Parts: sequence; structure tokens; C-alpha cells
Amino acid sequence: MREYSTPLEVEVPTTGNLTDDIVRNAEADPDRVAFSRRGPDGGWEDVTAAAFLAEVRGVAKGLVAAGVEPGDRVAIMSSTRYEWTLVDYAIWFAGAVTVPLYETSSIEQIRWALEDSGTRALVAESPADLDRVGEARAITAPLERVWSFEQDAVAALTEQGAGVSDEDLEKRRTAVTPDSLATIVYTSGTTGRPKGCLLTHGNFMAEVGAAVSGLHELFEDPEAATLLFLPLAHVFARVIQVGAVNARVRLGHAPDVKRLLPDLQSFRPTFILAVPRVFEKVFNTASQNAAADGKGRVFDLAATTAIAYSQSLDHRGPGPLLRLRHKAFDRLVYAKLREALGGSCRYAVSGGAPLGERLGHFYRGIGLVVVEGYGLTETTAAITANVPETSKIGSVGRPLGGTTIRVADDGELLVRGGQVFSGYWNNPKATEEILVDGWLHTGDLGEIDDEGFVRISGRKKEIIVTAGGKNVAPTVLEDRLRGHHLVSQCMVVGDGRPYIAALVTIDPDALTPWAEHHKKPNDVARLTEDDDLRSAIQSAVDDANKAVSQAESIRRFTILPVDWTEEAGHLTPSLKLRRDRVMREFRADVERLYS
Repeated sequence: MREYSTPLEVEVPTTGNLTDDIVRNAEADPDRVAFSRRGPDGGWEDVTAAAFLAEVRGVAKGLVAAGVEPGDRVAIMSSTRYEWTLVDYAIWFAGAVTVPLYETSSIEQIRWALEDSGTRALVAESPADLDRVGEARAITAPLERVWSFEQDAVAALTEQGAGVSDEDLEKRRTAVTPDSLATIVYTSGTTGRPKGCLLTHGNFMAEVGAAVSGLHELFEDPEAATLLFLPLAHVFARVIQVGAVNARVRLGHAPDVKRLLPDLQSFRPTFILAVPRVFEKVFNTASQNAAADGKGRVFDLAATTAIAYSQSLDHRGPGPLLRLRHKAFDRLVYAKLREALGGSCRYAVSGGAPLGERLGHFYRGIGLVVVEGYGLTETTAAITANVPETSKIGSVGRPLGGTTIRVADDGELLVRGGQVFSGYWNNPKATEEILVDGWLHTGDLGEIDDEGFVRISGRKKEIIVTAGGKNVAPTVLEDRLRGHHLVSQCMVVGDGRPYIAALVTIDPDALTPWAEHHKKPNDVARLTEDDDLRSAIQSAVDDANKAVSQAESIRRFTILPVDWTEEAGHLTPSLKLRRDRVMREFRADVERLYS
């Protein structure tokens, strides 16, 4: 199939803006718990819809008093926390535009975003963040005012805005329309300098309207709650924030991923969202913990049973023996995994990269429905999703309501819909290249089956063409390789070469118990040529090769002495691989694979 459209089943507002949700919530159900935030004692403290609206108005008035004008850009640079969401809505209330920045951004990235966007004010998390902003600010002119959450930014802004009237603020708020710019989200920049995606209030309204309707099982549960731990600078988490507010889903924030498990257990979300690497880490950690306790064989059997059980649901259903095994492992293994997520979690939304069939079937098999979707920053997050009612594991689902997807002659996916952005800030050339004749060119390769389900095969620019002329999509191999508990990251290479090879890095957390069990030094730099470690990685390579033809298979690999990290610039904040950076830094290792 070359093109598939899903009709829009909900009415997307043609007037108003995103702040209407919090005004409507406070008027319709003022005492409903809208948020749970960390209290002074470390526990969860409820915030009602009325209280949230009052706080947003207070901060918005402070921004107005500080000189923020309609259309001005205001940046937020912070980890995921309640105040991030509070200030985001306050910026919109004041008629301004939010520029989200990752708190892990380099000085150069901060400088570029502030300078390119013409940001006038910024709210950071800590004094240390303000110091880093100060370095960037010395080079860039427009930034005029800065505040810090850890230095009582919310209280300071509220106090500063005490003299602004409700009437003046309401004029600001209601002047914003669906066509008004809501945010400039800078792409992660896997190649080149990040570009600022212009997303309007209407883009978010179209996206959230389609997503909440299509995923009604997640959002319409009376007890629905979700805990955000992905960066709100990423459009994926931002859309869930807006969707939760729109659908009156209790929302919490977890800024420290090291505390994620206890936070999940105390918050008890009904659904979560994460990138595939998080799901891989949860699986691998459970596997190695079981092995350390002498229960590795039991976990492996439980995982195999879960996958088989899920696969059977797509056909005739499980037979009596499989049902019996599944029930036994549910008591022994699956229930403990669900309890680790808080005990109430029934759905997990996965995006940002392909999850892979193996993990998709595993999680469904243990009783957690993984809703895998696909989208870009340029499409305000999801354009397709596997909804619980109709899904195909291994695909990224059908287009959301009001969205059309087309496969171009060269296999590139093209998109049209209300969530598609209007272009890049200050970059008409890049806008003209990606928006052609009303279609967004995604840069991703894929196909649409007879039922409208979309499958992604790789990035157009990342396709490897071997010396023999074979086109190879590295994503399939890399996803399978990362499924091994010892593998942290990998990159498939072979462009213009006689065969496919791979660079592999080792997960430091997984190496510790492995090294102890094998009586090896816990130092990957000393183990890159170790026979036992290479044998373990070879098994992962052999498994990955099962997914491709012989001409596409990995013939050689090398284990690197270091892992790839965001801090070192190898990964984007959304954990995508910066291939050009890795290739430059590890070119000598690639050359040795072909010598």
C-alpha cells in the first residue's frame, strides 16, 4: 500500500489555545487532583486543578511584570519537575513562547539556542545552571532576565507580578489563537547544528485531540495517572504533559532516574512513557539480577514463555500447556516485574526509536501493553500508534486520526496532518527541503501493509551501501544487538566496504556481575580481546544476524574500551546515536575491522 489515512473522530478546536484546558479544569472540577508533586518531606503532595490555575496565573503575572511581551521567547532549562510544567503554562498564559533546553546541553548548544531564538528571559533549575547560562550569555545579546527554581523562581515571579491585574492577564491569554506559536523545540542535532521547530498551539491541539481519542484506554480511566521521567525538553514528554492536563490525568514528575523505581512504587502510575533503551535496561537488569541470585534459568524460561504467550495472541491464542506455564510464571516472575512499576501500571508508551518485536512481545506477555508509536519533533510527536484495541507488534501502528501517511517512490515516508509543524525558525532553506507540496518528508524509510500498519526500516541518510551494492538498514541489526544484556550501544558500519561490521560498547552495570561470575577484572579496557567476553558478544551478533540476509549480516565486530554517553557527545539527550561524531572519534577502530 502506498498511502493510508485515518479519519479524524474528534473535533479539534478552531479557536482558543492550550491554556483553555487548565481554566476549564478549574471551573468544572476545582478540587480534582491535577498533579502530585514532591513535598518538603519527600512524599507526594496533591495539587488541585484550582490551585494549579492560581499558581500559573501568579507566575504569568510575574513574567508580564518582568517585561515579557506577547510572542517573546522564554527558555526553560531544567530537569523534569512540577515547576517545569507550571512555568510552561505560565509562559503561554502571558502570550509568550517556550524554548525548552536540555539541562545537559553544552555551552555552545545553549548559546546557539538562545541566540537563534532571540530568547529574552530564562528559568533554570539551579545556580550552577545559571553559571553555565552566564557563559553563553556573555556571547549572546537578547537574554535579559534569568531565574532559578532552586532560588525560589516561582515565589519571586509571583511576588513581582502582584500588581498585574486579572483583566490585563486575561487579555494576554485570550489573544493567543491556534495559529500562535507555542514553542520552539530544538532538534537533538544528530547531524549538524540543531534546528528550531516551530510548533503552534493548534499543532498541539490536533496532536492531543487525536492521541487522547485514539488511546482512550490510557486517558479515560478514572484513576489514570502517569509519572514523567523523560526530559520535558523532548516533544514526546511534552505532548504527554499537555495530554494529561487536557484529559485530567493525574501527573507527576521524577527528576532523578536513579530514584525511579521507588518513585514508581510510591506514585503508582497507570501508564508510563519511555524510550526503548529504558525498556531494554529494565529487561537486562531483571535478567542479570536473576542470574546473580542463581535464578537465571528460571528468568530465561519465563521470558521465553511471555514472548510465546504474546505471539500466540496474534494467532489462535495460547494452548493449554502455554496457558499453564504462563500462569505459573506470572506468580513467580511477572507479578514482581509489574510491582516494580508500582503495581497499577497497565500500559507503557514507547517512542523515539524502534522497540523491536522481542521486547514488545515480552512486555505484553507479562501483562504490560506497550503502545509503540512513531513521530518526529516536526510532527509534534506521534503520527502513528499501536492502540490497545488494534495493534501489530513490530509495527508502529496506524496513523492517528486526521493523519495521512504516504510511501514515496524511494521508500521515504511522507506525512500530512494538523500536527505537522509550520517550519524551522530562521531557516527557510531547511523548511523548503522538508515541506514539499503539503507533505512533510520524514527522512525515514518504511512501508504500509494492507491494513494500514506502518513499519520503519531505517533512516534514509543512514542506509549503508556496501561495496557490492547491497543496501543495508542498520537499525534492525542494532536493535537486536542492544537486546543482549552486556551490550550498551552499537553502531553498524560498512558503507562502501566489502562487508558489514559493528562497533560495540559494554554496559558497565551489566559487566560488574559478569566479571565477578567469570573471575575477570571489572574493567572493559582490559577485556576487549577477552575470549569469554567476545564469545558472549558473538552470540548476540549471531542472534542479530538471524533478522537479515547473509549479505546484510555482521561479519566482524570490535569491543570498544569505553561506552558512548550523552556527556561525551556520542548520544543526543533522547539517546539517539550521533553517528557522525562516533565515526570521527572511532574511525581508526572502523579501519581495523577491514584490515
